[in-house]
Amino acid sequence: MREKWIEDRKSDRVRTQMYYAKKGIITEEMKYVAKIENIDPELLRSECARGRCIIPANVNHRHQIPMAIGMAASCKINANIGSSALASDISGEIEKVDVCLKYGADTIMDLSTGGDLDSIREAVIAHSTVPIGTVPMYQILHDCNNKIEDLTIEKMLEVIEKQAKQGVSYFTIHAGFLLRFMPHVAKRKMGIVSRGGSLMAAWMMHYHRENPFYEAYDAILDICQKYDVALSLGDSLRPGCLHDASDEAQLSELKVLGELTLRAWEKDVQVMIEGPGHVPLNQIERNMKLEREYCHEAPFYILGPLVTDIAAGYDHISSAIGAAVGGWHGASMLCYVTPKEHLGLPNANDVREGIIAYKIAAHAADIARGRKGARDVDDLMSDARYKFDWNRQFELALDPDRAKEFHDETLPQDVFKDAEFCSMCGPKFCSYKITQSIVEEHGETMKNSQILSQAQN
Repeated sequence: MREKWIEDRKSDRVRTQMYYAKKGIITEEMKYVAKIENIDPELLRSECARGRCIIPANVNHRHQIPMAIGMAASCKINANIGSSALASDISGEIEKVDVCLKYGADTIMDLSTGGDLDSIREAVIAHSTVPIGTVPMYQILHDCNNKIEDLTIEKMLEVIEKQAKQGVSYFTIHAGFLLRFMPHVAKRKMGIVSRGGSLMAAWMMHYHRENPFYEAYDAILDICQKYDVALSLGDSLRPGCLHDASDEAQLSELKVLGELTLRAWEKDVQVMIEGPGHVPLNQIERNMKLEREYCHEAPFYILGPLVTDIAAGYDHISSAIGAAVGGWHGASMLCYVTPKEHLGLPNANDVREGIIAYKIAAHAADIARGRKGARDVDDLMSDARYKFDWNRQFELALDPDRAKEFHDETLPQDVFKDAEFCSMCGPKFCSYKITQSIVEEHGETMKNSQILSQAQN
């Protein structure tokens, strides 16, 4: 889809979506996204120019289908995949990509830390039609033989450019965590739970120097501008437990992310802001408002947040509750959590469970926002249920396979696809059927206003 669009722009000095938007140009990517999102192309262009919306689309990921992240667009979800030092297999990661695409992840982050990272990333990008994000710090450490003290700015920039050339559409960069925030960390119950953040802390404390991502930020922006890689400014000091939510460490970093956002926009680099991990339900709305205030309304990309710390094995549910509330109050993309969170490396089925939980959260957020047409599919599902149209119900479900699987567990025969009951109520106790019989027999009487008068008397 994007091959000709990119070729037609190859001689332009800058090729980021923000650059074109600021110039008043509606790119082919913007036109496509506007059609899919059912919004005015000029509105989308203005939102991209303003920085409230991004279209992450590396010029080297040409088979990627354009999508947008921002309040003008529908609420999106990201799915994390990736190998670990204990389990690395390209075919396993490709299987996860297939699950992500099948069940509707809007972006995928390859968070691989083990195996041949370049080959894994190359395979993931080649296989994916959605944007791929990474955390370059993981490969930087890998290439330093896991010796954080060997990290140099030259090595850091080399890895970042290599990944940009491969076609990564957004980077999580931990540039907002500054050396002066370390005393705030000491006050916490759980310290630093971000992998990238903890590595930065180790480097800064070893050398007693400022964060190298912060120091080399302009050079990172130059790379991002060259390939149109969006920056996902990482929340190194996100709270890892309810006790640490909304504390001085988290909010101090958030303010720096706002400063880094303005610097990125000066170079026409697209930006989104990463958000907190564990936040009590009553603090989520405030967190969304503070991000808009501190970060100039750049799209907010939140992990969960998890609303309780004791849902081990079910953290996809705990976090989807927080994600729905976060999306309602302004988050633009929700980073999924799987049932394995805090416990182990997710497999393909865990990825499926996490995606569906977050598709529910994102859809609930769109309905709560009053997004035009968001509830249409729910109304269609209600019609199908009332008509006992089982196949249509399966089709409309977020996970058609699971819906059919659960129905067919007790009534597998095809004849039951036309039955006016399910195994929950059976043929005698179905409320829909009883209601339909009442309406059929007493429809005119029910409409009679005398019934209401009698009830009121």
